[in-house]
Amino acid sequence: MTEISVSGPPAEAPEDETARVLPFPLKKTTSAAPATAPEVGEVKPGEWQAELPDTDDPDAEGLTEGAEVDPPKTVYPPSVAEWMQAKDKTRLPVLPDWMKLPDQRTAVRKWAVRHYSAMVGYHAVRLPTIYTPKILWYSPRGAWRWSTAVGRWVFDAEAKSLRLAAVASEDAAEYLRLSHQRNDRVRFRGIIAGLGTFIGLAAALTLYVMAPSWLLLLAVSSLTTALGAVGAPADRPLIDRAKVTFRKRRLSSDVVIRAHEAAKLTGKDQNISFPRPIGRDGDGWRVVVDLPYGKTFEDAVKAHARLASGMDIAPTQLFLDKDETSGRRVSYWIADRDPLAVPSGKSPLLGATRVDFWKPFPWGVDERGNPVMASMLWMSLLVGAVPRQGKTFSARTIALAAALDPHVRLLVFDGKASPDWRSFTKVAHRIGFGIVPRDGFDPVEHLVNSLMELKADVEDRYHRLSELPLHICPEGKLTPEISRDPKLNMPLTLVVVDEVQEYLQHPVHGKTILDLLVYLARVAPAVGVSVLNSTQKPDDTACPSVLRDQHQGRFSLRVGSWQVSDVVLGAGSYSEGLDASKLLKSHKGVGLLKGMSDDSGIVRTYLANGRDAETILDRARALREDQGTLSGDAAGEVSKSRSADAILDDVAAVLGRSEDKVWSETVVDRLAQHNADAYGEWAALEGRAKADQLAAALKPYGIKTDQVWGKTEAGKGANRRGIERQHIIDAVTRRNKKRAEA
Repeated sequence: MTEISVSGPPAEAPEDETARVLPFPLKKTTSAAPATAPEVGEVKPGEWQAELPDTDDPDAEGLTEGAEVDPPKTVYPPSVAEWMQAKDKTRLPVLPDWMKLPDQRTAVRKWAVRHYSAMVGYHAVRLPTIYTPKILWYSPRGAWRWSTAVGRWVFDAEAKSLRLAAVASEDAAEYLRLSHQRNDRVRFRGIIAGLGTFIGLAAALTLYVMAPSWLLLLAVSSLTTALGAVGAPADRPLIDRAKVTFRKRRLSSDVVIRAHEAAKLTGKDQNISFPRPIGRDGDGWRVVVDLPYGKTFEDAVKAHARLASGMDIAPTQLFLDKDETSGRRVSYWIADRDPLAVPSGKSPLLGATRVDFWKPFPWGVDERGNPVMASMLWMSLLVGAVPRQGKTFSARTIALAAALDPHVRLLVFDGKASPDWRSFTKVAHRIGFGIVPRDGFDPVEHLVNSLMELKADVEDRYHRLSELPLHICPEGKLTPEISRDPKLNMPLTLVVVDEVQEYLQHPVHGKTILDLLVYLARVAPAVGVSVLNSTQKPDDTACPSVLRDQHQGRFSLRVGSWQVSDVVLGAGSYSEGLDASKLLKSHKGVGLLKGMSDDSGIVRTYLANGRDAETILDRARALREDQGTLSGDAAGEVSKSRSADAILDDVAAVLGRSEDKVWSETVVDRLAQHNADAYGEWAALEGRAKADQLAAALKPYGIKTDQVWGKTEAGKGANRRGIERQHIIDAVTRRNKKRAEA
């Protein structure tokens, strides 16, 4: 087993002056060299100077009369060393990489021996039992085909149609010319055929009389094999294939030009050009094309299906990449076969002892088999797909990686109560399944309590990070050292809610869960709390846009239409060429990823089935027990959280029967006395903060805080924010009614 650990980002490179974006255009100085050394800010001949706008020009942007203008900055052209370094990057290696490394050469040699020995053995076994009977059966037919072909050639059968056409048109002159031509051809070809027959018979007689038996046997076998190969049917070749081969043809420029013509990307006097030769690239072809002037990469994306048809391949074999050097340059990768139907294989997490969740971890491979590394830091992720396309398995792989980091706190809730997430009870700090209460335990209330507990933790993290000393928290942000310090209690946290639509549509707590998830997806990632939501119904009813839009990362497996794909991946994704509805039903665990990095593309996620997940989670629990980080539900700790709507009962309990309106500050102070464990931190807040805290807690139940007239302890009247007792009674009544209906 190995530890999956990817090094962090490289140290920031020194800024390249030649690549710096300047606020003004550049101009080159052409004045003669000065007689004396240049003063500060003076530019030498041949240098590049930032061109300042004319201060007398009233349209000069950003300058006013009398304003001070900074002296122009000197920008030098690239040095010879930088120029050579740039050229070195474009030079191809003389030898391939596998020839340079001894272990790679050994691996290739072993593969070649294994591959070709298997092929030789495959054909050797079939030679006496299958191939020899086929040769003997097909050789008479081959002799007949060969003799017929020779006869047609000798008697000029290929020109017979021309002679018949001359007879039909009653063109005597043309017929006589063709007849003389045929006679000459037959005479010449007959002589050649006769000489060939005589030489062949003489050679055969010589071999029969003078040659040793082994040579005679070899000659007869060769002739019989040749005749058998000629006589074999086209659909049943003489020799079986030792391996399965896929449809693969050589891609030529003519095929590419034909495809662009079929896609209507070219026109009269507007053709494509090839800035570099067509060549092999892995298990496919790499083609770089310059479209006609006026055509863009977006035009090629819209013509994707027509381009694939013009190349006579499936649309899933054609991949388009944008070239940043030109708006009309497009890079195509044409796979030999559908790469998305090829399984990506088992997850590398099976062989990992632990994972550093601060660093990217293996999630899958792209269409070319290159590893795709995922990272959940500082972001939230939305996963969407139709049922049975691998949505849960894709999300579970991320959760398994988090589980293998003992310093990551996991909250896992599954709205459909499937067996896929049951094993996470071994490591999850908070966990729940389904929406139906069982044995006195309500999983929906447990989710609400867990999210409220997490929201309070997020708010507390912001305050504590800003108060930590600079030598511990230099920039007021969470660091690996802070997250792993048990005294600070701010570990990385991953919240996984599978089939989130089941919770959002709950008749009692749906609105509360929506508000809490929106808050966490929007605010929590900045303090190390990431949210992963997955759904099979990403519409506005089941999963509102107010929640979807808070996710920076989007991952869409196969969906029903391009409109649904746009809902999951974000508006405008279809125009960028991202359409998950084009994925086939056979593309299990394959989806389009957007927002996790600067690039968007296809990910074939690794597979970790139920047994694999069990193995990984056993290892993850052992890690947490060893590090002392097993907590919450996994450790059997009794949750101190109460019912999500207990705030209504508590407020009703602290309000007197004769009190119609009460200040928020007074309510908070009474709540702290009523239940110090739940509201003690509220009482420590200052005046306005108390009112804000109470307003936020009552908002999910439709209760607003308004201006309320009251008297201070000194007896002085004042207007402050407060609540009405009747509003609390109405909210409790509505809640009880919903519970009775549920």
